[in-house]
Amino acid sequence: MSFGQQFLDQIDASAHEFTFPFLDHGYYHAIDVRLHVYRDEKRWAVVIETVGYNAGARSVTDALTAFGVRAGRQIERVENLDELLDDDGNYVGGKPIRVRGQDLTVEASGWEYFPEVVRELVPAHRDLLLADESELRSLIPPDLPEILRLESWHHPDSLVERPSREEAFQLIAKVLDSGNPHEYRPTRAPNTHWSYWPESGTA
Repeated sequence: MSFGQQFLDQIDASAHEFTFPFLDHGYYHAIDVRLHVYRDEKRWAVVIETVGYNAGARSVTDALTAFGVRAGRQIERVENLDELLDDDGNYVGGKPIRVRGQDLTVEASGWEYFPEVVRELVPAHRDLLLADESELRSLIPPDLPEILRLESWHHPDSLVERPSREEAFQLIAKVLDSGNPHEYRPTRAPNTHWSYWPESGTA
């Protein structure tokens, strides 16, 4: 079976098991995404990152969902969350958000809902919220080259459609088969920005 078909089969199985990244997840406020494609002549892997805020757990995590390799992982991102939130999950105001040991100043005032505050970090600090190379390589063999990285794409609603039917993932399958990243030429506009998923976090 080709690399591409293996990938398509795995993402459909993941959706069937409710482990496929779901950007409209009721318990996670969508914040940011990234997708990585790795390949050589003998191996392949795809990692989909979804950064979100879980109000119930009061945590901001980068969830790395991996295909073609070992299981993914979730990485806590905000290191001083307890001192940033009031009892209702709103930002207390006036305090920096600590990510990877860096104190990041935000313009938000107090009482703003916290995921909206974290979203304000994305334009300038998204690389702090998303995985670095060492975190990715905890899942991916160090000698397996990354051949494609997507900052946005058209993502399916996996509750109502099979991911394998999505154009973006069909094109990724072609890239996995050929090893040529230029095979990824989508015609559908990206929809992975959090604003496209208004039901996220509303459960």
